[in-house]
Amino acid sequence: MHEQSFSQYSPSSQGASAATFASSAPAPAPAPAPTAMQPAQIQQAAQRLFDQKSDWITFYREILGVNGVVRQTYRTPEQMDAFEASPIYEEIQMMLAKLREATGNKPSATFEPTRVITVRLPKSLHESLRTEAHEKRTSMNKLCISKLLQVIDRELVPTET
Repeated sequence: MHEQSFSQYSPSSQGASAATFASSAPAPAPAPAPTAMQPAQIQQAAQRLFDQKSDWITFYREILGVNGVVRQTYRTPEQMDAFEASPIYEEIQMMLAKLREATGNKPSATFEPTRVITVRLPKSLHESLRTEAHEKRTSMNKLCISKLLQVIDRELVPTET
């Protein structure tokens, strides 16, 4: 029996379906997993963006966002918990805070739409946030964003039942 390449087979010329040949072909090798950045590389990427005086939204998106280098490297909740307890994460948080302070209300260099959320909370908590914002001489919005950017121990977050 002589060998033919798959390009020479066609359902009309060989009397077989394309599915027959697809199933008999060796499975393609799985795509390699994306290479995870090492903590030092994450720190360098964050430092580069910080040194470029990036706006805080771009910095957050590229470093800590859903598709940022941190989440691409630490894919499980346990890995993220460990990274969030590291000195590198603390340094990244400080960079983020400094960028937020520096950029203030200036628009982002790369446009990113904002989203509005409604949070139901007790009146007493709302009053506490309002008082804290006043004492810190900031808006409730900035205060709440600051609080949302902080790490919260997984055990302190109630689960949905």
